Amino acid sequence: MRKEFIVTKIEAAQDGSPYVYIGLIDPNDYKSGEAKQLNPFGPRMMAFSSPEDLMKNLPKAMGNVTGMMGGNINDSPTFKFSIREYEEMGLKVGEKVSIEIRKSTNSGI
Repeated sequence: MRKEFIVTKIEAAQDGSPYVYIGLIDPNDYKSGEAKQLNPFGPRMMAFSSPEDLMKNLPKAMGNVTGMMGGNINDSPTFKFSIREYEEMGLKVGEKVSIEIRKSTNSGI
């Protein structure tokens, strides 16, 4: 199965670990003419729209880790990537991405 999404949020990890959370939304639920407040991580999370923005504001995010605790994730798809993986992908808010899900043929875990 292959499905398309739009990147809505790029967030630093709450605990200060070297991870980035990417929030997605179905294009059918997204209206490009409207600025929707879709924050799957809660209103106190810091959002980043590019790797440069993330690196520039990382000290501020690290200093505000306790203020960001308690953000609750709703039912929008969210993926966790290392900062390196995120930088390699070069994703930005508003870009379209596609996710492919295939059933594994291996029976073991």
